[in-house]
Amino acid sequence: MITIYKDKNELPVGMEYVELNDLFFNQNTVLKLDDRAREIIEKIDESRLISKFKIESRFNQSMLDVDCLSTGCKTILNVLYFPDKVFCLKECGDNALEVLYKLEQGAVYSDYAIIPFDIENISVMTYSKNECRVVEDYEELKEWWDYEE
Repeated sequence: MITIYKDKNELPVGMEYVELNDLFFNQNTVLKLDDRAREIIEKIDESRLISKFKIESRFNQSMLDVDCLSTGCKTILNVLYFPDKVFCLKECGDNALEVLYKLEQGAVYSDYAIIPFDIENISVMTYSKNECRVVEDYEELKEWWDYEE
């Protein structure tokens, strides 16, 4: 389940918060890329992972360094490989968010709602009530984000 934090004060003591996803990816995540990254890179950026440090771009099939991936793709890979950290999701587009909300573990933060229109069941945690619940659509998730305490 992805845990969404909407207030930095809710972050567990000692849990690292990462706001600069590009920098974190380039310094840490790139070293961990494996077959799990292939599908995510193809789905979000429509590029192909050639090696740990190279992708084939969807534009004219040119070879690029993996640091050319979109920030949304980097964010999802950060969450995948470092589920013990909280990552800012403010730079994710809808295509990245759709993948993010389907991950089995990880944590993200945004103080405002960032929701793709086409979502399925998502688990959300309301820490002030210490309860987890499943939301089933855009409107329900938006309501939770805007009004749940």
